[in-house]
Formats: sequence, structure tokens, C-alpha cells
Amino acid sequence: MHSPLTIHGSPFTFSHLIIIFESMKFSTEELIQGIQSGNKRLIAKAITLVESKKAEHRIQAEELLKKIMPLTGNSIRVGVTGVPGAGKSTFIENFGRLAISNGRKVAVLAIDPSSAVNKGSILGDKTRMEELAKEENAFIRPSPSSGFLGGVANTTFETMMICEAAGYDYILIETVGVGQSEVLVADITDIFLFLKIIGGGDELQGIKRGIMEMVDVIFINKVEQDNLPKAKNTRLELKRALDFIPPKEKDWKVPVLLGSALHNEGLGDVYQKIDEFIRLKKKTGRFEKVRTQQAEKRFDYWVQEYILAMMKRNNSMEEAYIQHKKNASAMVSNPSTEAKLFVEKFLKDS
Repeated sequence: MHSPLTIHGSPFTFSHLIIIFESMKFSTEELIQGIQSGNKRLIAKAITLVESKKAEHRIQAEELLKKIMPLTGNSIRVGVTGVPGAGKSTFIENFGRLAISNGRKVAVLAIDPSSAVNKGSILGDKTRMEELAKEENAFIRPSPSSGFLGGVANTTFETMMICEAAGYDYILIETVGVGQSEVLVADITDIFLFLKIIGGGDELQGIKRGIMEMVDVIFINKVEQDNLPKAKNTRLELKRALDFIPPKEKDWKVPVLLGSALHNEGLGDVYQKIDEFIRLKKKTGRFEKVRTQQAEKRFDYWVQEYILAMMKRNNSMEEAYIQHKKNASAMVSNPSTEAKLFVEKFLKDS
């Protein structure tokens, strides 16, 4: 009988294998070849590279993203949000399998909530989407939100680029619950899907106006025979509320659909409505126009990120940054005033 493999006296586990794989260095060309060939391990490695904040990783990540750009842009990007317990993961799993049965390659970017205390996250979506994870034409990537405003990780947009380059033509982004800031998911997707459930008290109270203004399709989930009458009343209330909100897209009336993701009921209707919506946006020219605006917003975001990083790398500016931040947090003066003083100092000393 063979002795179990050990590392420093401890049994060799799958975790050790992950650590070994993560420590392996891959050239940009190797990563690109892996992405194009659909190698899920190298796709994951490329995403890890893009998510990294290390300076040397950022340089390679920029090179990678630049080279894969011609391979991107051929997907449908779907944002899926909803109140906690709305069944987002179940919906995405069964909807993803439906899309695959229709000849699609599906990538799921499941954004995991980060702890505000230790910045750690659960990253358990592959466990929650076991059946979808088994599909050859599916790729699931949980990423920590790291406290990023809007419920999406700060590199989700760039992760989508990698998935598109790998040939995934249907990208589903699951966000961390819902709230006023959550609507920022609409800034990186083509269609915004909101999941609602019955029984949350006032059916409209739990939905902020900002979400209602951004939503493209509403799906009332967990509908069964015993709650069908209440589900229909909820749909009626939502439709009435939508009548008072200016349409986001001309000639598009936001559909409010009923169904059960667990029992695969109503998912076909959602799939059809998404297809109709995308065809309408392309016909009116809004599809490309909105994507251009989204890219511009990402540019503005990264300008801010790089400027802040440059400031922090400057020793004298790092001290100033800490002091002004301390003044802001202690409310010695207005945070916006402290920010303005810090930026002015940086520009003067540059």
C-alpha cells in the first residue's frame, strides 16, 4: 500500500494543488492561447491576474486585455439582481442550462459579498450551481465584491472581456442583493433583470425607484399554485408602478413575468424577452451607443484608480493622503474639502 503524499508532514490536499497552480507563471501568449482554446483553468488564471492588485500583475493584465480586445464584444451581457432570498443562484443555474440547450456558451460571474471586517468572501457559487458547473459549455467564476459600490467587483467588466474572448456569448452577472447602489450593474450590462418574490410586505416598498428606472425585465420568482393569486396581484402593482416611470428604451414596455426557477417554469419567457429586447436595441442603434458609454465610464473609473495609486506610491504624498483622510474621518473638515486639498497638493508637487 502506498503512503499518502505529504507536504511538510501534512497530507497533500486539493487546496495544495490550487496553491501550486496559482503559483505557476504563464506568459501572456500562453494565457491568450488558453483563453481562445477554451481552457477553463487558464481562463480562471487570466481572471485572477486581472483581479490582482500587484504592480507586476497589473502590467501583464493590461498587456493581456489589450491583445484580446479584437476577440471581445460578441456576447449578451445580462445583469441579474434581486432581494436576498429571491433565488438568484437557482434562477441563473437553470436559466444558464436553458441558454446552453439553445446553443449558447454561458459564463456566470457570481459576485460574492466580501466581509467588511476581514475582506474575505464565501466564494461558494460553484457549490450552489452544481448542475450548471458540470456543463461543458458553462464557466462559473465567483469573485469577491471587495466592498465595491454597486454590488459588482471592480474588475467585472474586464473579466467579461476575457469570457467573451473565450467564446462565451451569454454572460450572466449575479450581484450581491439589491439596493440603491446596486443599479450600477446596469453600467456594464446590456439588459437588467430584476427578481422579485412574494410576501415581503408592501410589494413596492422594497423596490427603490432607481431600480425601477433601470430595470428591463422583471421576473416574479417562486410562484406556486397556492400563491398564484397573490403573484398576479403583485404583477399588477408592479405594472401600475412602471406606468409612472419614463421608459428607458423607446418602444419597450417592461414585462413582468411569473414563474419558478426551481421548477423551470417561466424561464423560456424570460429567454424570449431578453432576445426581443436585444434585437430592439440593435435595431434602434442603442446597443452600440450604450456599450460606448459603458466603456467611457470604465475609462473614467480607471483614471481615478491609477491617479490614486500614483499618489499613494509617492512617499511624501502618502503621508499627506493619510493625514487628509484622517482629517476627513475625524470630521475635522468636510471630506470633499480634504480631498480637494490633497489633489491640489499632488498637482502642485508633481
